[in-house]
Amino acid sequence: MNAARPDVAVARRLAEYPVYRIAPTDSNRFAIVSDPVSDGVSFITVIEIFDVGGATPPNTHRAADELFLVLHGEGLARCDGREFAVAAGDSFLVRAGAEHVVINTGSTRLYCLTTMVPDEDFAALVRGGQPERLDDEDRRVLARI
Repeated sequence: MNAARPDVAVARRLAEYPVYRIAPTDSNRFAIVSDPVSDGVSFITVIEIFDVGGATPPNTHRAADELFLVLHGEGLARCDGREFAVAAGDSFLVRAGAEHVVINTGSTRLYCLTTMVPDEDFAALVRGGQPERLDDEDRRVLARI
């Protein structure tokens, strides 16, 4: 954590969120809400945007718990052999060490507010990706939430 934080509170508008795609072939993007790089905190919170049919690759976090809150759309979550449908308003928590996948099974983009504690260098991975922007559809959906 950054001990020399000049701001007690940090406020950002939707248009100010930096957006990245980790790899050019990935079907999801990350709009960073807060992270250790910009805010000196020990966690990362992103709006994860899944294209129609998109999914995360199977992944595991050594020491981090990850919470997903579905903002819009519908999908399927797989976690250590358990599978469940998710839709707007649902949440699910993935414990450290559990392999997980999130898949957009809907006909629109899937938007999840995702927080990982601790960051476990995820912010650096995201920020090392390809810079992107929120498009008109993203702005319309997120402005209504």
